[in-house]
Amino acid sequence: MEEDDFISKTQRKKQMRALQDMGAELVALSPELLARLDLPEGLRDAVMECKRFTRHEAVRRQMQYIGRIMRDIDAGPIAEQLASMNAPSRKQTALFHLAEKWRDEMLADPEAVARFAQEFPHAEPQRLRQLCEKAGAERRADHPPKHYRELFHVLNAIIQDPARRQS
Repeated sequence: MEEDDFISKTQRKKQMRALQDMGAELVALSPELLARLDLPEGLRDAVMECKRFTRHEAVRRQMQYIGRIMRDIDAGPIAEQLASMNAPSRKQTALFHLAEKWRDEMLADPEAVARFAQEFPHAEPQRLRQLCEKAGAERRADHPPKHYRELFHVLNAIIQDPARRQS
C-alpha cells in the first residue's frame, strides 16, 4: 500500500514549485480580479499581505508561506479559476476565426466584400476593397504582410463590435 502512495522528493518539489508559481500569479492579479476569485480567507490575506511588501527577501518568504498554505488546501479549483481568467472565451475565439475566414475569402474573391457589407452594414466596403488590393499586391511582391494584418484587424473590429453585429 505504501508503494502506491510514494512520491519522490523531486516530484514533491515540482508540486510545491507549481503551487508557489500559482501563488505568484495570485499576487500579480489586481485587487479587483483577486476579489472575483473564490479563495480561502487565509490565502487571500497572505496574498494581500505579499502585495504590501517591497523588499525582495520579504516577498520571497511570503511567497513560500503562500505555497505552504496552498499545500494544505485543494488548489485545483483555484487553478481552474486562474485558467478561465487567462483564457479567451470560446465566443472570442470563434469570432477571431470568423474574421480570418472573411479575410481569406475577400482576398480570394472580390465579391466577398459585398457579402460582408450585407452581413455587417456598418462596414466600409470601399476601405475593405482598398485593403484587399493592397494586401494582394503585398503578397505578389513578397513584402511583409502589413496590409494583410490591417485588413484582419479592421474585419475583427467590425465582427467583434456587438453594436454592429446583426443577430
